[in-house]
Amino acid sequence: MSVATDGKGSRLLTAAAYTALFLAGVVEGLIGSFQYSRLVPVAAIGFCVLLLATCLLGAWAMRTISGALWPAVGWIVASFVLSMPVSGGSVIITNSAAGKWYLYGGTVSALGAIALSFFGPWVRGAGAWRR
Repeated sequence: MSVATDGKGSRLLTAAAYTALFLAGVVEGLIGSFQYSRLVPVAAIGFCVLLLATCLLGAWAMRTISGALWPAVGWIVASFVLSMPVSGGSVIITNSAAGKWYLYGGTVSALGAIALSFFGPWVRGAGAWRR
């Protein structure tokens, strides 16, 4: 019996794929949190577009809305944890135009990708939303 047709192996492979999508979102959040202000606010907008593409490609690859949800959750966790001030008073994501574009634009991109996944023809069960 192959791994792809075995019930337990299939669930394990699916869990690994969702974990990889979550970690991709975390890595995007980590890199973006330190690099968003390179070309103010062009880099921040670029990271937002990258997050949107990652979420949409995740939904397309997994054929589920959860494929868009997990990279978004990973990005939100990483970015918002890094935006909180530490006891010393320093912050990584500053209250600047680029910082606002990065945090708010990334959140809108993540939520937009999840919303678009509801209507995407590649997602199972999306036909119910189009009727």
